[in-house]
Amino acid sequence: MAEGETHCVVYQQLRDVIIEQQRKICAFEELVKQREEKTAYREELEAMVKELEDEKLEHAKTKALLSKESEKLQFALGEIEILMKQLDREKKAFENALESIKNKALKESTKNDKLISKCNEIENQMEKQDGILSIKEDQIKNLNQLLEKQKDTLRQKVTDFEIQKQQDAYIARVLKDKKRKTFGKFHHAPK
Repeated sequence: MAEGETHCVVYQQLRDVIIEQQRKICAFEELVKQREEKTAYREELEAMVKELEDEKLEHAKTKALLSKESEKLQFALGEIEILMKQLDREKKAFENALESIKNKALKESTKNDKLISKCNEIENQMEKQDGILSIKEDQIKNLNQLLEKQKDTLRQKVTDFEIQKQQDAYIARVLKDKKRKTFGKFHHAPK
C-alpha cells in the first residue's frame, strides 16, 4: 500500500473516530440534559458534566491530531488505538453511571409511591374521622333539641303546678270563709 493511500486510510479512520466521538458526545449531552431535568442529584450531574468536558477536551485533541497526521502518520495510528481503548473505558464508565442513576431513580420512585400510598391512607382515615365527627355533631344537635323540649315541658309543668297551687289555695280560702260564715251562724243562733 502506498504511503498516500495509507495516509488517506488513516485520515478516514481518524475522521470516522471523530464523527463517532461527536455522535457519542451529542448523545451524552442529551442524556446529561435529560438527567438535569429529571433528577436532583447535583453532585452526580456535575461529575457527568466534568466527564462531558473531558470528552470535549479529548475531542479537541483528536481534531488537532488529525490536522498534523500528514506528517505523523505512524504516531497517529498509535494514538487511534489509545483513543479507542479510552473511549471504550469511558463508555463502560458511562454505562455503569447510567445504571447507577437508573437504580437510584427506581428507588426514589418506589419511595415516592409508598409516600403517596401513606398519604392516601391518612386521607381515608381523616374522611372516616370526619364522618364520625359529623355523626357525633348530629347526635349532639339532637340531644340539644331534646333537652330544649324537656326544658319546655318542665317549664309548662311548673307553670301548671303554680296554677294548680293557686287554684288549691283559692279553693281552700273560699271553703274556709264559707266554714267560718256557717260556723258563725250556728254559734250566734238564739236559744
